[in-house]
Amino acid sequence: MDEYILQVEDLTKEFPGVKALDRVNFKVKKGEIHSLCGENGAGKSTLMSVISGVYPKGSYQGKVLYKGHETGYHSVKDSEKEGLAIIHQELALSPYLSIYENIFLGHMNTRMGVIDWDYYIKKSQKYLDRVGLKESPYTTVSKLGVGKQQLVEIARALSKEVDLLILDEPTSSLNDEESDHLLDLIREFKKQGITAIMISHKLNEVLKIADSVTVFRDGKTISSYDVKQDGLTEGMIIRDMVGRDLTHRFPKRKSSPGDTVMEVRGWSVYHPDYHSMKVVDDASFFLRQGEILAFCGPMGAGRTELMMSIYGKSYGSKSEGELYLHGKKIAPRSAKAALDAGIGYVSEDRKSLGLILIQTIKNNISASSLRKKFSRFGLVLSAKEIAEAERYRQELRIKTPSINQLARNLSGGNQQKVVVSRILLADPDIFIVDEPTRGIDVGAKTEIYEILNDLVARGKSVIMISSELPEVLGMADRIYVMNEGKIKGVMNHDEATQEKIMHMALVG
Repeated sequence: MDEYILQVEDLTKEFPGVKALDRVNFKVKKGEIHSLCGENGAGKSTLMSVISGVYPKGSYQGKVLYKGHETGYHSVKDSEKEGLAIIHQELALSPYLSIYENIFLGHMNTRMGVIDWDYYIKKSQKYLDRVGLKESPYTTVSKLGVGKQQLVEIARALSKEVDLLILDEPTSSLNDEESDHLLDLIREFKKQGITAIMISHKLNEVLKIADSVTVFRDGKTISSYDVKQDGLTEGMIIRDMVGRDLTHRFPKRKSSPGDTVMEVRGWSVYHPDYHSMKVVDDASFFLRQGEILAFCGPMGAGRTELMMSIYGKSYGSKSEGELYLHGKKIAPRSAKAALDAGIGYVSEDRKSLGLILIQTIKNNISASSLRKKFSRFGLVLSAKEIAEAERYRQELRIKTPSINQLARNLSGGNQQKVVVSRILLADPDIFIVDEPTRGIDVGAKTEIYEILNDLVARGKSVIMISSELPEVLGMADRIYVMNEGKIKGVMNHDEATQEKIMHMALVG
């Protein structure tokens, strides 16, 4: 019996203007958990898309061998028939269908053109039990949190009798508790004989769960390790990923916050659909010039809802309270009005709220500044727009052959840099950044941290929402802790620890 369930030999995949994979060699043993690490744009997701049939046979050079034979997949359905399933970073569920409909969508059998719904409802319970999801099969997927939607995706993969499960950044949108549950689930699948490939930028999770690790850089296989035998460390992975040692993941800076530039008093926000439900309850805080202020807390604490409602009432059916900017009371009623007042916002959902995916990098970068900086008498100053977009491409090291590349064709980290570029170009006094490093690699994270440090050095102020406590402790001057829609407390950088933050969130 072949030791390897998957083998990739001299695989090359090219797109117009860029070689995404360059003679890649990659092996996965049967029954192991194999992690794939690398910077954004290194080729990890492209490789998985080739393996699973997203990119069909003939669109690449080289061989993919699965269960001992060379594959010739022309679609994902071909690979699913052989027990190979992929779960992408952006979940592919139908939000208005039920859990059980999503699990069996696309592979329900019919009899005389009729679906036996009762059969599939009962069968779905088997897979929900396997992933530990206690919701009713009838529940509409849109009513579930991201963590539970992830479990529905896995249940759907299991329903296809999977032998090899590929997970692309499975914990990037999950809190610590949800992440631990998912990792335990992958371990359980291993006991059941299911092989797993996990792409992840969370190196602590990689070392916690993986048997083997392969590192990619610039479309090439750099190294492969047996985690235990090779004594693999985060430092070794980072060195191979970025081609150098990162001695300071959180760049040092001198902190000297000045006067208060923004103050929020008694702020409450009501749910957009259930108008009597408070999502944020009587929140008050202040922000100083040249300060990085962090908001943290468990998933659903109300952090994003608070900041979006401040940013021109972008969330909620209504909001109450007072907002002061440089001592003057303001009430911006739109995102445009908030930006004009000097508040910029980088959304945690870059694909839906941060980018226009079908437009170019250039158009995305200039979008918020087009009227003020790049138009005259109703005409766009194209040369100036191109020059500024090119400047940010170089300064933020956006990996792309051209600023005319569509935003949807970029990796997650490079998409994030485009979103950040747009707000930098708009040049507000206050930057609100919501999960600024979610789903991006350690090298790109360090670059984002350096940008934030540069902003406060120039006298700007930053509000950072983050679910990663090491990030909060490494970057923030002060930390507000939220839970259940309320601010539970605040602490300075010098007194903060992960334990104190969690205690404040849960106890107050």
